[in-house]
Amino acid sequence: MSTGLVNPGYHEKPAWFKESFLDLREDVKEAAAGNKRVMLYFYQDGCPYCARLLKDNFGNPEIAEKTRRHFDVIAINLWGDREVTDLQGKITTEKRFAESLKVQYTPTLLFLDEQGKVVARLNGYYEPDKFSIVLDYVAGKHESEMKLSAYYRQRLAGKAQGRLNSETFFLPHPLKLADNRRQSWRPLLVLFEQSDCKPCDQLHGDSFKRESLLLALSAFDIAQVDMNSREKLQTPDGRLLPAQDWAEALGLQYAPSMVYFDAEGREVFRSEA
Repeated sequence: MSTGLVNPGYHEKPAWFKESFLDLREDVKEAAAGNKRVMLYFYQDGCPYCARLLKDNFGNPEIAEKTRRHFDVIAINLWGDREVTDLQGKITTEKRFAESLKVQYTPTLLFLDEQGKVVARLNGYYEPDKFSIVLDYVAGKHESEMKLSAYYRQRLAGKAQGRLNSETFFLPHPLKLADNRRQSWRPLLVLFEQSDCKPCDQLHGDSFKRESLLLALSAFDIAQVDMNSREKLQTPDGRLLPAQDWAEALGLQYAPSMVYFDAEGREVFRSEA
């Protein structure tokens, strides 16, 4: 491809990614025949964390070898117009296919089993050591034993150090979020974080220092939840759960994750990347 035809922000994919005709039913069958699984990689040009995934993760020899041994990786452009035959046999486009799977961020990785079912989903970028844990989970077919979030915490047990970042505008603990919903007119933003989390540090070190963002955040009640804590809290819908169990019930795996609730305590939006 000549330089003049390359999209701005284009990032070269590894040569070992599968050259697929994007009939995903056939891709799943071919992967299963080779004792592999399919990994769908949703990207967009100019995405800095897509570039990090390609360079720091797939550029890591150990991770690259593990991925090539256990997965057929298929790249799908979030905004692309190439024809895709989805797992139900419907013909669509890359962008419509991404929309049907509720892909909102890049990179997003979907891992499919031998029947084409999504057994793991990564919304956003994972550091190489944490990404490798997810590869082990899917390659080892551990979904029959436990959820990814439980496996992930188990593998990381004892590795996290230090405390969470704190801000003066966070709601006090113990969190009583159903009571908060009854008493406050503001929407609720819940930040799910963990210690030893570089993106969490970046959120507090960069974003929360911006005056414009702080002004916008003043319109919200904001709670911070440690995704690995057994501290009990009251959820917006009134349940009393350990923080870790609530994060798992919400299907959260990425830190930080930001979940927004309306005045009635209903989730209206989330950002995991």
